[in-house]
Amino acid sequence: MNTYIGLDTSCYTTSLALVDSDRSLVLDRRTLLKVNKGSKGLRQSEGVFQHVRNLGIFAEELRGVKEEFNVAAVAASVKPRPLPESYMPVFTVGENFAKAAAGIAGIPFFATTHQESHLMAGLWSAGGPQSGRFLTVHLSGGTTELIETLRTGTDFQVRIIGGTGDISAGQFVDRVGVAMGIDFPCGQRLEEMAGKALITGSALELSCSAKDCIVSFSGPETHAKRLLDAGEDRHQVALAVLKCIARGLEKIISEACSRSNITEVLMVGGVSANKLICEYLRENLNCKLYFPQPHYCGDNAVGTALIAFEKLIEKKNI
Repeated sequence: MNTYIGLDTSCYTTSLALVDSDRSLVLDRRTLLKVNKGSKGLRQSEGVFQHVRNLGIFAEELRGVKEEFNVAAVAASVKPRPLPESYMPVFTVGENFAKAAAGIAGIPFFATTHQESHLMAGLWSAGGPQSGRFLTVHLSGGTTELIETLRTGTDFQVRIIGGTGDISAGQFVDRVGVAMGIDFPCGQRLEEMAGKALITGSALELSCSAKDCIVSFSGPETHAKRLLDAGEDRHQVALAVLKCIARGLEKIISEACSRSNITEVLMVGGVSANKLICEYLRENLNCKLYFPQPHYCGDNAVGTALIAFEKLIEKKNI
């Protein structure tokens, strides 16, 4: 059976995946980039260096893959979004590695984008939406976007209709988490702390403004840090942060569904794996929400590999 390789070199994860012609996952390999303690992120140059090193390790695994499977195509995320102005240096590492691998093996290379890979992995894991037009909420470390999404064959057309007016939900989480002394990225640890606060209950509230499908998190970030400086319990602050994000998302998603007359919403990105946020949105929104399995919410190359498969099929049918 033919197999298809996907590569994604995002800001914080080096990812390699392999799927077969049944769209079944054969290999899913990811390595988080290392961030110094106390830091709020990585410079692009640091990310590029770490991706080069990680892909050198992955190359050994690809040797075994080639011996066991017939690899028919390779795809890579070459930029963040399917928009002309989109660019980020870290993605050139995966692009050039994939091009070299395809050239040596004599198989097709297909270019896609990080956001389209998230969309494809989300659709694959969540089982929908099935329609060609739906809303997508992309929540990750650096992105909070509300997108009108059109799918035509293997391509996605995206139109940003909302999101955040300042920092992303992921940045909100990470900045408050780092202020608490949590290692970056802070999402999983903050969720654990919020879960403990749920047991005892919390009176802390962080208000956020939302208008015209745009939500603001910079004000709540400042408020959360002031609460920490005042000696408020860290677990209570963690819960207040996640509740604030959930309420803000509920407001802009509800408004977007009403304006666009679209009732299906796909959630993608690492922050969309947060259980508290997911449960809140399910309870407070009337639209049909699609959540991928948590393992496929964060950065991964599964969607990239699926795009390699579908683009090859499309090419053969032309």
